[in-house]
Amino acid sequence: MPTPELVFDCLGAHSDPYAAGPTLTFRLRIAETTGERVHAIALRVQLRIEPQNRRYSEHEAQQLAGLFGDRTRWGETQRPLQFAEVAVMVPSFTGSVELDMPVPCTYDLEIAATGYFHALDEGDIPLVLLFSGTLITRGGNGFSVTRVPWHKEATCRVPVSEWRAMMDRFFPNSGWLRLDVNTLEALARYKNARAVPTWERTIETLLAEVSEHDPG
Repeated sequence: MPTPELVFDCLGAHSDPYAAGPTLTFRLRIAETTGERVHAIALRVQLRIEPQNRRYSEHEAQQLAGLFGDRTRWGETQRPLQFAEVAVMVPSFTGSVELDMPVPCTYDLEIAATGYFHALDEGDIPLVLLFSGTLITRGGNGFSVTRVPWHKEATCRVPVSEWRAMMDRFFPNSGWLRLDVNTLEALARYKNARAVPTWERTIETLLAEVSEHDPG
């Protein structure tokens, strides 16, 4: 029985308008090139941002300073960012198969990947998909189980406009921040003591007070 050989491609990505939360769906194509019949693949996919593989405007560079520092140092600091890791079961096929891989997304700006996406104005998000998992083939002598080689990968570019449209559907004209419980309690006391009606107004009031004491 010949050793199975897999080839992975990512055909594109789009946001899922019917998902319960922000979700990017990646279209994968998997080919087995020796003619072996694949019974199933328990596939794991690590998605990684490759920020060095695109250009950035001055405004984007300013927004990305929190991640990579000053632009003059990006040759040292601009390293890949972990985006997500997902598992997917690939059904039986001979030759090749295409399937959708949903990837849930978050708008938590404390996560490096989300902060990177949020900083971009236009263009594409450069991603690499790294594959691993278990491959099950079926031949005349029964089933054979092998590992998906660690060096298998594919590239994909997701339009920034697709990311923004997806987040606008779930968080229109808004963002999301996570606070420590003690900080949140202190903010609630401030809000209640001044009878401020909303959390957004509470933050605006705090910022106004800071500006009064530090005009610069």
